[in-house]
Amino acid sequence: MYTLHSTPRTDGFSMPAEWASHSQIWMIWPERPDNWRLGAKPAQTAFAEVAKAIAGFEPVSVGVSAAQYQNACAQLDHPGIRVLEMSSDDAWVRDTGPTFVTNGQGGLRGVDWTFNAWGGFNGGLYWPWQRDDQVADKILGLERCPRYRTEGFVLEGGAIHVDGEGTLITTEECLLNPNRNSHLVREEIELMLADHLGIDKVIWLPLGLFNDETDGHVDNFCCFVRPAEVLLAWTDDPQDPNYERCHTALRVLEASRDAKGRTLQVHKMPIPGPLYATAEECAGVDRVLGTQPRDPSIRLAGSYVNFLIVNGGIVAPSFADAQDDTARALLEQLFPDRRVVMVPGREILLGGGNIHCITQQQPAV
Repeated sequence: MYTLHSTPRTDGFSMPAEWASHSQIWMIWPERPDNWRLGAKPAQTAFAEVAKAIAGFEPVSVGVSAAQYQNACAQLDHPGIRVLEMSSDDAWVRDTGPTFVTNGQGGLRGVDWTFNAWGGFNGGLYWPWQRDDQVADKILGLERCPRYRTEGFVLEGGAIHVDGEGTLITTEECLLNPNRNSHLVREEIELMLADHLGIDKVIWLPLGLFNDETDGHVDNFCCFVRPAEVLLAWTDDPQDPNYERCHTALRVLEASRDAKGRTLQVHKMPIPGPLYATAEECAGVDRVLGTQPRDPSIRLAGSYVNFLIVNGGIVAPSFADAQDDTARALLEQLFPDRRVVMVPGREILLGGGNIHCITQQQPAV
């Protein structure tokens, strides 16, 4: 793909908010048996349901390995879904795919961040990961989209949320983790974000959700719902390990101003559960040296904040949990002009993420 040697900011490009219009959503088909149980068959059913829910609003493109091509085509048989052969190491296109940037004049480009499987050899979740590091380049090539490559600067798309008006939220737990960019200090990381996303202000939350194996990705914890309004995962239970994380984040958000000087309105989204994998679910995952172990004693980082905004809709996870109806009602209240569709998210959660983590929006230009 044609690689540019400038930065998006100098070229007049920036990352639009997720609620801006999309041309399509990207996904990658799961198959990794040391992450997805039972050869990824339950996960494939869940991914197909997510893809079809999104395709009710906008087109979906799904990257699939050669080995899985026929199976995926059969499961993704829908007029709004195209299946493309694409090798990868796993299915987290939010983190491995490009971050698209636009210039408001019909221009579309992509940022290809360096990917190291959430920590490389210092806490990363698998090796090798070089095919995942190629996913953004492949997608940009398919779309004939010019590319900015941040060689040596590690970032995952799930680690950031923007409001499209100059403000970004992230967590110190992730972006300041020594297993990402230990050669850079906070101010240098902020400069990279500003140069590549066209933002002017970074709001740093100390931590993400408890036990989030991505080192606290913000997209599982807090997101913008519109300019100057955020949705924060929440618990009022002092015994919950998320209690201090949520309350500390609230204090930071309430004390912050966005790039335009506005205070933030914070909405609270209850956390489901606590949720755990069953022994049977864990036993269905292949055990391979160097990959993330699955254990029924480890609390899952389930969150309703891990939803995707699509054209005219919201696609959000449900967990067969008592909070499902509350989550739906809150999303319907926050997005009155969009139709809320809840899709079972447990199988995706068992693999370490949810709907926002397995999708990447391509802005319409």
